[in-house]
Amino acid sequence: MVVLRVQTPPTKKIALIAHDGMKQDLLEWVQYNRELLSRHKLFATASTGKLIRQETGLPVTTFHSGPLGGDQQIGARIVEGEVDFLIFFWDPLQSQPHDPDVKALLRLAVVHNIPTACNRATADFLITSPFMESEYTRLIPDFLGRIRPVSEE
Repeated sequence: MVVLRVQTPPTKKIALIAHDGMKQDLLEWVQYNRELLSRHKLFATASTGKLIRQETGLPVTTFHSGPLGGDQQIGARIVEGEVDFLIFFWDPLQSQPHDPDVKALLRLAVVHNIPTACNRATADFLITSPFMESEYTRLIPDFLGRIRPVSEE
């Protein structure tokens, strides 16, 4: 499968999202990793971002709430290359009125091959990776056969 190579810089653009039942877990994770996260650019849906700003003092660019299009806004940023990392603590036991948006967001994260954590254990493994604060070349699969081959140099 032909791929597109995308350089991810040492300073990552990280989207943080949490469903209501998972906000406290995400907040605790952010507080624990505050120093490392402070070296990156943070994005979040409305209430998650507001909570993180209030409780940690970290600067966070916010979008609409998830049910009002925030998940789709972050998905668009992934497509545009403006988000390189997704932390999304979603509630697996609670039905969400915007489940199609959640599924679309997670699909875009996979299509664009960005690191994605949907729970605290995965987030811990990702944030402690040596790639977290170094340059990294992401390979984006060409699912539709439309990307021109990247020459090997």
